[in-house]
Amino acid sequence: MLIENLATGVVEVLGGVRDLEQLGRWLSEGVYRHLLKRSIIAARGRAARGQVPARPIAAVAATRLTFPAGNVVEATVLLHGAARTRAVAIRLEGLDSRWRATALAVL
Repeated sequence: MLIENLATGVVEVLGGVRDLEQLGRWLSEGVYRHLLKRSIIAARGRAARGQVPARPIAAVAATRLTFPAGNVVEATVLLHGAARTRAVAIRLEGLDSRWRATALAVL
């Protein structure tokens, strides 16, 4: 499912093991810029602690979808990892005959 793969990809981008460009086609410009800033901050934090990027183990625990309008899907994906559980909230909108994330939050 696109939403679960996108949520997992976002966590991998923040973990430093996936290039943001790989997700670019599914992200709006604003979401792309926001995720770029967060990934840079995360990379600086890892560098300050002397950590190397490691692939996060994230299993999809639950996915909840809502459809507030015709071309809009809002979803929450829970990802269970070894050290923590994360929630990724995504709003997809149908733009230019394909889905794009216009809002994204990682908790």
